Amino acid sequence: MSDFERKFGKYAINNLTLKLIICYAVGYVLAFAPIGSGILNYLTLNPYAILHGQVWRLVTWLIVPPQESNILFALIMLFFFYSIGTQMERTWGEYRFNLYIFTGIFLIIIGAFLFYIITYFRVGGAVDMLAASYFPQTATFFSTYYICMSILLAYAATYPDSIILFMFIIPLKMKWLGIIYGAWLALEAVFAVFDQAYYVFFPIAASLINFAIFYLKDGKLMRFRPKEVTRRRQYSQQVKMTAPGISRHKCAVCGRTELDDPNLEFRFCSKCNGNYEYCQDHLFTHRHVK
Repeated sequence: MSDFERKFGKYAINNLTLKLIICYAVGYVLAFAPIGSGILNYLTLNPYAILHGQVWRLVTWLIVPPQESNILFALIMLFFFYSIGTQMERTWGEYRFNLYIFTGIFLIIIGAFLFYIITYFRVGGAVDMLAASYFPQTATFFSTYYICMSILLAYAATYPDSIILFMFIIPLKMKWLGIIYGAWLALEAVFAVFDQAYYVFFPIAASLINFAIFYLKDGKLMRFRPKEVTRRRQYSQQVKMTAPGISRHKCAVCGRTELDDPNLEFRFCSKCNGNYEYCQDHLFTHRHVK
């Protein structure tokens, strides 16, 4: 736990996933209502409208749902993201999960204004010509959909071996779902650049950058630090010397081992001073040993 988290962690929003799902639910009610779509047009993340006084759009765009005509599929999607979102919140802790979500929100807002700036220079400053139709149509792409997708990528990276029933039939490991979806997002972003569809590129880029920031900070990037290389080498030597029936992993917080639950995952913390190992429930929530 960092000093910044100890100071500001108390301000983290509890059960943030549920609140996002409620925002989605309100958005879908408006989308399927007879006059709801007209109301949603005044809530989207439209940079042109924001710069002309409609500043409430900086917040209200959070209730704009992905474009979906099948209400059953929308409900299934909401349930799926609620389940993985709450699991990530329990794993990371409220503060870290809040930071992940709000970083994604901030990056999407930046992406919307970058799209506006690029459009401004492409049309030679005559943005008023596009205000009536182009910006309202493209603003719907700047929604929290890609933030939810970044949660899926984070979940796949944290629980790569967990199994889900794809299409309710096919068992599939999360790591493969994450790889497939990440590759699809990257390919979609590349095609968006070639088509100059920057209103598609920027939301996708925001979600991928958000995932990359957190994953490289606490994930694969740590493997190349000298301290981590030495720690892995020492651990490998200890494993070879471990007698049968004796646990190889033990959480420094709760004391659980792989003998208590074979499905538990254990990781060393590179920020702790010493070889401290933690289970998946305490890897991101423990206080660092200095």
